[in-house]
Amino acid sequence: MKDFIAELRWRGMLQDMTPGLENHLKEGMKSAYLGIDPTADSLHIGHLVGVMTLVHFQRSGHKPMALVGGATGMIGDPSFKSVERNLLDMETLNQNINAIKTQLAKFLDFEGDQANKADLVNNYDWMAPFSFLEFIRDVGKHITVNYMMAKDSVKRRLEEGNGLSFTEFSYQLIQGYDFYYLWKNKSCSVQLGGSDQWGNIVTGAELIRKKAGGEAFALTVPLITKADGSKFGKTEGGNVWLDAEKTSPYAFYQFWLNVSDEDAGKYIRIFTTLDQESILHLENEHQEAPHLRGLQKELAKQITVMVHGQQEFELALKASSILFGKSSLEDLAALDERTFLQVFDGVPVLRLSTEQFKALENTTDLLALDGMIFNSKGEARKMIKGGGVSINKVKINDPNAEVAMPLLQEKYLLVQKGKKNYYIVKVG
Repeated sequence: MKDFIAELRWRGMLQDMTPGLENHLKEGMKSAYLGIDPTADSLHIGHLVGVMTLVHFQRSGHKPMALVGGATGMIGDPSFKSVERNLLDMETLNQNINAIKTQLAKFLDFEGDQANKADLVNNYDWMAPFSFLEFIRDVGKHITVNYMMAKDSVKRRLEEGNGLSFTEFSYQLIQGYDFYYLWKNKSCSVQLGGSDQWGNIVTGAELIRKKAGGEAFALTVPLITKADGSKFGKTEGGNVWLDAEKTSPYAFYQFWLNVSDEDAGKYIRIFTTLDQESILHLENEHQEAPHLRGLQKELAKQITVMVHGQQEFELALKASSILFGKSSLEDLAALDERTFLQVFDGVPVLRLSTEQFKALENTTDLLALDGMIFNSKGEARKMIKGGGVSINKVKINDPNAEVAMPLLQEKYLLVQKGKKNYYIVKVG
């Protein structure tokens, strides 16, 4: 059995833990859970630190549990949020939960008959039957208001003057009861979470102690930041999602490929399962030739394969080579429309009707149309004769050649002028 705590330490994934946890885990297989509120129909990479904690827990021989918060998702965790979240209806919550279940199965082994197979639970199952009176009698009486008010997440909201609804204030009691319920019914003795969850987690451990005289443990992982101080996981387009429809595998791959050297060294420890020896070897190679970005390439490969699979990774690699390396018409034609448009996001677009396109006499007419690609037919002919023009990655040699190349996705042509200048011709 691997040492779970030692694994998190060398990976930089350990923030805080309650006393006695290391010895507790050495006693044999234990169960730990991580809570995820289904506020969207996909996880994003901000969730991955917690998910990878569960991955390492299972790889260490212990039993991981993912709690999808059907009940707490209806309330919204106020921890370090400046305003109250919108409340979700049951239909939306169920859709979100089902989508998240599918994504978690890419990381955790839920199948088989091994003792430490992962388990997925929904706190709505045990919270829904609770009446309000039962809850305040059986749970609320064990935790004082003073104790709840002392939590940093509560104090911060009050100090900022934004207030805190009773609904949000009760969140830590509900999360605390989740821990108690899993401790009592599923022998779950450890709760995992981000450092912003510390207050809620220890409330659960306190409830277990006061209500049943039991012992439970907390462990938190650090909140991830970027080397430049900006927020991890955010791009100009918003969150980087695990759902391929929200963030394409190409855009996902590019996010990791473009991280800084400093961040790559940190992220490859946190977001992959590569062992310490392999990572140190990669870092040494990267130091010798940082311009090759070997660390970023391996990070991007490992996590893209984990989330999207080998085939999507290879397509993302081909898409990248279209912009930054040698590629062919076959590589270009293999891209779906969404990936094609993402690869060439920001490239100037020349729009032609089908009639305009059919009326073109030759390639030079196309390239000089409206002055977008070339200012004149003479300039276009000169560049073609010099070997500086390609359409759909095929070099054009004859200025008078017919425009006979097939349209990508039945509507696009990709024009390359020189080494770095791209233009899209959209027909229709």
